Amino acid sequence: MAARPRRAQVVAEDAFPAQVMEPSVNEVRLRGRLANEPEPRVLPSGDVVVTFRLVVDRHPVRSSGPGSSVRVDTLDCAAFTADIRRKILRWAPGDILEIEGSLRRRFFRAGGAAASRYEVEVRSGTRAMRVSEVARATMAG
Repeated sequence: MAARPRRAQVVAEDAFPAQVMEPSVNEVRLRGRLANEPEPRVLPSGDVVVTFRLVVDRHPVRSSGPGSSVRVDTLDCAAFTADIRRKILRWAPGDILEIEGSLRRRFFRAGGAAASRYEVEVRSGTRAMRVSEVARATMAG
């Protein structure tokens, strides 16, 4: 007598269409202005991370609502690999950057309470325009 499939297996196979079973995608691509001096930090594990903030203009359709004065989003970014950390440390506040990476949720303790935040873990990046070029472009027009 052949063994019958367990009910849980049948439900799992029938309940999810093939497209749901495809691998998920967590890719972030941003272009914006470097808000602050990149900061290297040594974590308790001994790993080194370079953190910075990227200011990205909001699309007018995506504003916070009628009459909102919010025109930008400021995003926390972190780089862990040595090659990208070295590159980031050469960037200056005001530079226009293009970065790629993944969105990560980090957990930590603040004031004795558990907290979390989202940041972009940077995989690659380039400086699209130096701050001196940004100033010239702004004055020109």
